[in-house]
Amino acid sequence: MNTVMDIQEILKYLPHRYPFLLIDRVIEIKKGESIIAIKNVTMNEAYFEGHFPNYPVLPGVLILESLAQAAAVLAYKSTDSSPNDGSIYLFAGIDKARFRRIVIPGDQLRLEVKVLRGKRDIWKLEGSAYVGDELACSAELLSARKEG
Repeated sequence: MNTVMDIQEILKYLPHRYPFLLIDRVIEIKKGESIIAIKNVTMNEAYFEGHFPNYPVLPGVLILESLAQAAAVLAYKSTDSSPNDGSIYLFAGIDKARFRRIVIPGDQLRLEVKVLRGKRDIWKLEGSAYVGDELACSAELLSARKEG
């Protein structure tokens, strides 16, 4: 499968950096419609030292943040913009968040985000995170563009 966006291109669309950059590649993007991104979960990530250290579990809020970062890439690509233009997409709300499966080191999260409604500045999206075919997390996300 060809990568649509590798990490170098993702870095052009997200202001996040280690340890808070939470998507590793984009494998599909349909401007104005949807995105599928990948987050590789490794034991090297700093939060595993303190988040259930004897049973490392990816914090649910970071799964949601991964979905939000994928949503931001989708919004930027859909509007032909980037953080270099002086704007940033911020998490504005979350509804119906559900966690169905724990995520541990060695798992690969497939982040699927679909636009429910979107205009240039406000996006309502549906996000689902999978490990293999198992749903790990789902939520409705609200993202708002802020001019900087």
